[in-house]
Amino acid sequence: MSVGAGSAVVEIIWNVNPFRAEKFEAAWREPAEAALDYGATAWALLHCKDDPLQFIQLAAFPDKVAFERYWQSEEIATARAEASGLYQVPILPVWHELVGGALLSAAGSTTS
Repeated sequence: MSVGAGSAVVEIIWNVNPFRAEKFEAAWREPAEAALDYGATAWALLHCKDDPLQFIQLAAFPDKVAFERYWQSEEIATARAEASGLYQVPILPVWHELVGGALLSAAGSTTS
């Protein structure tokens, strides 16, 4: 995952309907990864261990326009429609500016 300081990181909290977590994960993994096709430099889809009905989608975009291109694309709009009934609305993207952090690679070295 490559995210530089100053990157715009969007967080989307998905509240999944009861007994739909596995279906949501299967339905949303590919659309979450598709952020890379729209200019994102990193993406993640997290399933909360403490609240099994919550997923968090993260993606680092160069700017909000790139995210809007992704979010409003026909591909992602269709994916949201196909997954409707699996999650609760509204879905409100929240923006963060990355000010620091590092990732530890499998070899034990850090990347920033």
